[in-house]
Amino acid sequence: MATASPSLQKRDNIPELSIVRAMAIIGVLSVHSTSFATVDMVNSNYFFLYNFFNIFMKIGTTTFIFLSSFVLFYNYYTRPLDKQLLGSFYKKRLLYIIIPYLVFSLFYFAILHFYYYSDRSLSVEVHNFIDKVLTGKAYTHLYFVYINIQFYLMFPLFLWLMKKFPRTVKWAIPAGFALQWGFFMLNKYGLETPVPNRGSWSFSYFSYYLLGATLGIYYPKIKEWVIIARNHATTARVLTWIALWALWIAAGLTHVYLYYETRLHKASFNTTLFDLVWNIHGVLTALVLIQIAFILSRQLPKVLTRLIARLGALSFGVYLIHPFFLLVYRQYPLHTGTAWLLHLWYLGGFVLALIGSWIVVGFFARYVPFNWIAFGNLPKSKKRPSQPVVPERQLDA
Repeated sequence: MATASPSLQKRDNIPELSIVRAMAIIGVLSVHSTSFATVDMVNSNYFFLYNFFNIFMKIGTTTFIFLSSFVLFYNYYTRPLDKQLLGSFYKKRLLYIIIPYLVFSLFYFAILHFYYYSDRSLSVEVHNFIDKVLTGKAYTHLYFVYINIQFYLMFPLFLWLMKKFPRTVKWAIPAGFALQWGFFMLNKYGLETPVPNRGSWSFSYFSYYLLGATLGIYYPKIKEWVIIARNHATTARVLTWIALWALWIAAGLTHVYLYYETRLHKASFNTTLFDLVWNIHGVLTALVLIQIAFILSRQLPKVLTRLIARLGALSFGVYLIHPFFLLVYRQYPLHTGTAWLLHLWYLGGFVLALIGSWIVVGFFARYVPFNWIAFGNLPKSKKRPSQPVVPERQLDA
């Protein structure tokens, strides 16, 4: 394969992606910190708020998958696909993704053993640990890393296919939906025994992955359609932006409504409807968050933009460790009938998960050598949003 010219091998950095990443991790924390509240506070006058933050903010995993694909294809599509590139790619995945995954799988498995399964024998626990690591079930949130590892294994094949046959890029988005929904329908209607833990398999997220791939490849050509700015505005673009946001809000609120009726009034809906609404909500969210990130980068004070971008840069580590803070926090529930204290207690879980995780990962990034073993490729120091942020570092969280 011919070597691409140097001008094609490196594209401009997109520092706003750190802000997208920060919003995605806020979404993850919102969902996880309200999960108990959607059960315990179902009779509260404020249940609608708990349900809203638990469902509308279900944007983290899908946005991270979209971002991961976006940055990989944005970075690698114009580079020659050779042994050196593949070797470097898989070395980084091993060091900065798989090793932290194994470390935190062991970390959470040990905690659960201490709390709940201390009577089990070592041989039984070793077998259980191996099984859970190989299926992404060592703790509830680690399935996301497990999904990404599956996509990393497939990435060279997709990259080769799209480079070898560029016309396939134009069909990547419909292909992503077709693969994902084909898997859903096969699993629901075509198999005698449905695939267990469907959400832990990459086919459940192909629409986000191939959307990210397409936008990553075409981004230099279509960014004026994506970024909301006065100098980009044309009648067609403005109408597109309005339609995008209207559909996003409608899909998100419909998603919230389905769960509200199910949880509060025990309504029954077809599971395919939940899949469809969440899929639309998630895909549109990925696009809207990019637009919001560019707006925030222009409108917010620089100090606040730097703070948000810093959270985005640390988001992989925050993702890995935040359930630990929630687990410990929930060991000390409030036993009171005072409603406002209960609301504060649930809010405290979110604040602790965010601030505690941020402090720990930030400390490791600054002061702990070999921090990549636990938290992946952490930024070495704070970076201003106006300075380049290496896209591939942003990606793998």
